[in-house]
Amino acid sequence: MELKKYEVPVDKLRWECDPKLFDFECTGDLTPLREFIGQERATRAVEFGINMADTGYNIYVAGLTGTGKTSMVKAYIERVIKEREARGETVDLNDWCYLYNFKEPDTPQIASLPQGKGKAFRKEITNLLNKIRHGLGQAFSSEEYKNQKQKTVEAAQAQQQKLLEEISGEARRQGFILQMTPSGPVLIPVKEDRPMQEQEYLSLNEDVKKELDSRQAELRKKLKASFETASNVQTKAMERLQKVDEDIGEYTVSGLFGSLFERYSDWPKVTQYLTGLKAYILDNLELFKGTEEPVHTVFGVPVSQAMGGRDPFLPFQVNVFVDNDGAKGPPVILESNPNLGNMFGKIERRFLFGGYLSDHTMLKAGALSKANGGYVLLSVNDVLTNPGVWPALKRAIKNGEVRIEDPFEQSGLIAPQGLRPEPMPIKVKVVLTGDALLYQLLSMYDEDFWEIFKVKADFDSEIERTKDNMLAYAAFLSGCCKECEARHFDPSGVAKVIEHSARIVADQERLSSRFAQVKDWVEEANYWALQDNAKFISAKHVQKAIDERLFRHNLLDERIRDMINRGTIMIDTEGGVVGQVNGLSIYALGDISFGKPSRITAKTFLGRGGVINIERESQLSGPIHSKGVMILSGYLGWKYAQDKPLSLSASLCFEQSYEGVEGDSASSAELYAILSSLSARPIKQGIAVTGSVNQKGEIQPIGGVNQKIEGFFRVCQAKGLNGDQGVLIPRQNLRNLMLREEVVGAVRQGRFHIYSARTIDEGIEILTGVPAGEKQKDGVYPEGTISCLVNKRLEEMAERLKGFYYDQEKKEGAQGRCS
Repeated sequence: MELKKYEVPVDKLRWECDPKLFDFECTGDLTPLREFIGQERATRAVEFGINMADTGYNIYVAGLTGTGKTSMVKAYIERVIKEREARGETVDLNDWCYLYNFKEPDTPQIASLPQGKGKAFRKEITNLLNKIRHGLGQAFSSEEYKNQKQKTVEAAQAQQQKLLEEISGEARRQGFILQMTPSGPVLIPVKEDRPMQEQEYLSLNEDVKKELDSRQAELRKKLKASFETASNVQTKAMERLQKVDEDIGEYTVSGLFGSLFERYSDWPKVTQYLTGLKAYILDNLELFKGTEEPVHTVFGVPVSQAMGGRDPFLPFQVNVFVDNDGAKGPPVILESNPNLGNMFGKIERRFLFGGYLSDHTMLKAGALSKANGGYVLLSVNDVLTNPGVWPALKRAIKNGEVRIEDPFEQSGLIAPQGLRPEPMPIKVKVVLTGDALLYQLLSMYDEDFWEIFKVKADFDSEIERTKDNMLAYAAFLSGCCKECEARHFDPSGVAKVIEHSARIVADQERLSSRFAQVKDWVEEANYWALQDNAKFISAKHVQKAIDERLFRHNLLDERIRDMINRGTIMIDTEGGVVGQVNGLSIYALGDISFGKPSRITAKTFLGRGGVINIERESQLSGPIHSKGVMILSGYLGWKYAQDKPLSLSASLCFEQSYEGVEGDSASSAELYAILSSLSARPIKQGIAVTGSVNQKGEIQPIGGVNQKIEGFFRVCQAKGLNGDQGVLIPRQNLRNLMLREEVVGAVRQGRFHIYSARTIDEGIEILTGVPAGEKQKDGVYPEGTISCLVNKRLEEMAERLKGFYYDQEKKEGAQGRCS
C-alpha cells in the first residue's frame, strides 16, 4: 500500500526564520525595547486601569510566571508618566509628617505639606527650639530679671519675718517662748527667762496648769493665723514671680511663633500643632531657665528621658514620614516582600531599662504610604502568604487610608507601649500580578475582590508570529544584551532565538512571550560566544546554549533510552506484531520534558466484558485515561455492532508500567491494538503512535508532539535507523511541529518518517499496510480489508457466544428433567 500520501512533507516539520528579515548588522543598532510585545489585550487593559480615576479600578495582571509582566507593567507606567509630563500634566505630591499630639501623646497626628516642605518644616522647628532656648535662657539669666526676682523674694521674706517676730513677741508677753522644730513651731512655757523643764511643769498645781494651757491654746490660734498669712504671702510672691516668667515667656515666644503661624496658616493640622507647642512651652518654662548644661546620658539616652520615660523636648521633633523632596512625577513602588511592616509601615521601639519605649519619631512608612499619589506593584502570591496583609490591604483600599498595624496586636499578643498613630489618607493605584487561577479563586471566594480590582489585564504566554512581533523581538534582545552586558546578536542569532521561541510554545505560527526564559538564553548564548571569542552571538552559539542546557537536564531521558537499548524495557522498532503497538507518552519533570515509547498490548477473547482497562483495574489509571478507554467501546459499538450485539472482551495494558497513567493521547494506539487483535493483522513496530480518538473515529490533537517524536527517534537511532521507522501523529498537530534539526535531517534523507492521519481508518492503513475499507451500499465491507476482517471476527464471536449460551441452557434443562 502506498503510504506516501500520509507522509508529512519535510518543509512542514519545522518553521525556520529567515535571517534576511533583519536589516541590521547586530542588535546593537536597534533601540532597546522593554515594553509589551504582541500583548494588545493586556496593554489596553493596563492603559484603561491607569487612566481610570474612579474608586476600585485597581489592576490584576494575570499571566504565567516568566512573561515579564511585572517589569513590563512598571516600565509601561513610567513611560505613561513621562508622556503626561511632556503634555504638561502634573500630579501634586505632598510630604507627610507625624507630629506630637499634646492631648493624646500615644496618638500621633499626621499632617500634609507641599512637596519638599517636610524637611524644611522640621528644620524650622529645630531652629525654633534653639531660638527659644537661647531667648528664654538669656531673658531668665539677665540681671534685671534676677534683681526683680530677688526683690520679690526679699519683700516676701521680710513680711514673713515680721509676722514671725510679732507672734514671737506676743508669746513672750504671755509667758511662752516660740521654738522652731523639724515637726513645726512649738510654744514652751517660760520660768525665770528660761524654758520650763518638764518636771517643773508637772510640779505645778492644777489651776496654774489650766491657766497655762488656756493661754497656750489662744497663742496657737494666733500662731496658726500668722503662719497662714505667711503662707499666703509666699504664694502671692510665687504668683508674682510666675507672672513675670509668663510675661517674659509670652513676649519671647510670641515673636518667634508669629512668622510660623503666618507661613502655615493654610494647613490647619500644622497650625493646631504650633498652637499646642506654644502652650507646652509656656507651661514648661522651667525647661528653659538657667544656663545650658552638658547633656548627661545613660547608655546613650539622656538622663531626663531615662528617668522620666520621655524626652521633655520630644514635642519639638518632627517625623518626616513620607518625603517626596526631589521626586519627579508619581512614585512607582515595586514591593518584593509585602509583609505588614513593609506594606503599611512599622512602629519601632527602643529598649530601655527592661522595657520598650516608642514615640512618633519611630514611625516608619511602608510601600502604600510611599506610593501615595502613584502606583504600587505587588505579587498576589506574596500578599496572600504573608499573614494579615490581604485583609489589611483591602481595608486600606476601601477606606482610602493606611493604618500602621502592630504585628503584636495582629497576633493577639500584648504590644509593649502601643501607639495608635492617626491613619494616613492615601490615593494609590494598586497593581497585583499573579496567575489566572488565583484570579478565579479570589473572584469566587472573596466578596470584596470584585469591588477593589475591577480591571483584569491578561498576559498571554504566546504571541502571534508576525513580522512586527519578530522585529520587536529583536529590539527586546537588544535591551537584554544591554541589561546583561552581553555581546549583541547578529541576524542569524536573532533568527535562531525566534525559532526556539516557536518551539517552546510548540506552534509554527506563535512565539513565546515568557521573556524571563529569553533572558536566560541571552546569558547562556553570550557565554558560548565568549568561549568562541566571537564578536557577535550567532546561530551556532544559540544552538550550543540550547544543546548544553538539554544535556545538563536529560540524565533520566538517557537512562531510559539505555534501558530500552539493552532490552530491559522491551520496545520493538522493526517487524510486525498482532495486537501490539508502540504508544508515546511524555515525561514532564518541571525543568525538562521528553518523550518515551511504551508498549501497548491488546488481547481479545469471547465474552461480554467489553474493553477492560488493566491500568484502571490496578488503580494506576487516571480519570482522563479511563475516559479515553471507555470511548473505544463506543466506537466499536457504533461501527461494528449495528446489526449484532458486541460480544467482545478485550484487555488493554501498558506493559512494564509501574506508575500512574494519565491522559488520553494513547487512546488511538489502544484502538489500533484492538483492531489488530481482532483482524489478526500485525502492526508495524517501527511506527509509534500518538493521538486521542472520539466515538466517531476521528483522531484528535495532543500535546508534546515534538518531544514524543524526538523520543522515539532517539530510540530508533540507538537501535539503528532502517528507513521504515517513523511516528504517526494527528493531522491537527502539523502546525505544532518544531522538530530538532537532526530529526528533520533524517526525514529529508528518508531514514525516518512522520505520518499524519485524520481518522482511525487512515491510521490503521498506515500501521498495517492493509486498507481499512468503507462499508458499501449493501452494508458489507470490501473483502480483505481491516474492517471486513474485524466485522467477521465479531460476527463469529457473537455466534459462538450465542451457541455457548444455547448449549448451556439445554444442559441445564436436561439436568432439571432428570432431577
